Amino acid sequence: MVSAVAVMGAGAWGTALAKVLAETGADVTLWARRADVADEINSTRCNSGYLPGVQLPPRIRATGDAAEALGGASTVLLGVPAQTMRPNLEQWAGLFRDGATLVSLAKGIELGTLMRMSQVIVAVTGVDPAQVAVVSGPNLASEIAEGQPAATVVACTDSGRAVALQRALNAGYFRPYTNSDVIGTEIGGACKNVIALACGMAAGVGLGENTAAAIITRGLAEIMRLGIAVGAKGATLAGLAGVGDLVATCTSPHSRNRSFGERLGRGGTMESALQATDGHVVEGVTSCESVLALASSYDVEMPLTDAVHRVCHKGLSVGEAVLLLLGRSTKPE
Repeated sequence: MVSAVAVMGAGAWGTALAKVLAETGADVTLWARRADVADEINSTRCNSGYLPGVQLPPRIRATGDAAEALGGASTVLLGVPAQTMRPNLEQWAGLFRDGATLVSLAKGIELGTLMRMSQVIVAVTGVDPAQVAVVSGPNLASEIAEGQPAATVVACTDSGRAVALQRALNAGYFRPYTNSDVIGTEIGGACKNVIALACGMAAGVGLGENTAAAIITRGLAEIMRLGIAVGAKGATLAGLAGVGDLVATCTSPHSRNRSFGERLGRGGTMESALQATDGHVVEGVTSCESVLALASSYDVEMPLTDAVHRVCHKGLSVGEAVLLLLGRSTKPE
């Protein structure tokens, strides 16, 4: 039974999962980087900056003190952005309880090292890889916080830890499935944000559903190629953590990555599109660089990811990116 839980990161996703855990009976300490966010949660039961209008259960207690949050927690959910996972863990490394289950909620590949988040957690903390789990799936935080039906994947090589976390997250409306394929679950989560940017760009320039379907399908093909190359199972990428997450992120107006791509497609600059996010992280903007580098190291071709990278980091216009993709030589599917 998961009883004492720390959720490190009071963004939309961390707060939504803290709510799920509290509703299933766990006592949750939610760490917020900003003291004013913690104060608001404790005094009003709301996190208006990330989940406006959502009432949080009394079992959630917020704090800006990492040591207070981690003290005694047998399960720790790490809900910080992918590129800040390492520096945060370096600050917290001595605070984790021995034997604690460390759960990555971040979706990305680390720049420079090209490590998945579970690898970063093991490298910094020195824990046994079997202590590290990943939660990923078609999980738009705002919908889950409203109690809308959703499913997710809990991936861990230790089946006992996976099942314990599955039970803790099983809130009726939120249905977790277990999986031992940590690699596939993480690759699906990291890559789908990049394809969502491409879908948003296409919508922004006025392209329709045929184009969106083609981007999603061909995006899945390149995610599969990379996943298989690094040791993922095809079945994982054909499931909730792969195609499920891909569809939700590519099609929802609640998806920050899709919305960001749409602003670029309408002619917005990177600077103006970033300003419109109100400080919320758009993981795909960074992930397109690290995912492309990872693919290159395995000699895997990812044309959609390459096009998104060129738009976000090389100054290519969205119109030029569309022409580049259309101009590729034809071949068997």
